[in-house]
Amino acid sequence: MRTMVDLTRTHDAGRLMPSRNFTAPISVVVPCYRCGATIGEAVASIASQTLPPRQVLLVDDASGDGTTEVLHAIASEYPAGWIEVISLTENGGPSLARNTGWQRASEDYVAFLDSDDTWAETKLELQTRALQTDPTIALIAHPMRVRERDSRLPDAPREARTRIVPRRRLLLNNPFPTASVVLRRDLPFRFDEKYRRVEDFLLWGQIAFSGFRCAKLDQVLAYWHKPNYGAGGLSEDLKAMHRAGREVRRELLRQGLVTLPEHLFARSVGMLRKSRQRLLLALRRAQAGGIAS
Repeated sequence: MRTMVDLTRTHDAGRLMPSRNFTAPISVVVPCYRCGATIGEAVASIASQTLPPRQVLLVDDASGDGTTEVLHAIASEYPAGWIEVISLTENGGPSLARNTGWQRASEDYVAFLDSDDTWAETKLELQTRALQTDPTIALIAHPMRVRERDSRLPDAPREARTRIVPRRRLLLNNPFPTASVVLRRDLPFRFDEKYRRVEDFLLWGQIAFSGFRCAKLDQVLAYWHKPNYGAGGLSEDLKAMHRAGREVRRELLRQGLVTLPEHLFARSVGMLRKSRQRLLLALRRAQAGGIAS
């Protein structure tokens, strides 16, 4: 990992620009599908990093609505070559888009950001600092929070503690939101392109249950701008998510990465979580009905 030096920035056409003199050895992959309304804010949160990444890859998943043109327009607002736009000819879902960007990544580490999420400005600096302190970490993440787009942005944390996440923690639920993850580019795994839901959980499980060290910072460093499961938590979407979760647990068992007792424990936890989310959905609908009346 290269030595870090003082950060300098330049301005071009009124936009704050990341300087190549002080950057993180990270390639950022952003899958994009009809994301014209939100991708500008997502990219701006990358550019505003106190330690910007060396490469940004925007992957248009065959949107067919002019998204590619929007991505090229955004790329043109930043230093030449910093943002690369990749256009897929057929829609393959987020797994294919992320894998395509991962394949094109040039840096030691890869970070993921969804086109409708944003980062706190110190995210990559704090994660890079943790990776420099412990180079044996293969994946590092942090908590995320739902935030309204127009709400005041909280002050970005300047310090964070790192803890190693034990492999069995992943039997409870997914502790690594996708937009929080930075991982080693050379890991021998990729997103399974058969999955369009919880594909990230399968990948994190393959990494952790194969013995690679995973860590998590204790600060919120990224934001969802919609509920983190389903569009408004719709019941059909929740059913699909839980169904995909069961498939992932079975796949980890099939690959021999978890034992049968671990699988049964994880399945029991999943059933409890499903019941809890159904209750929360029912309460949300009851509250909405009370407001409407």
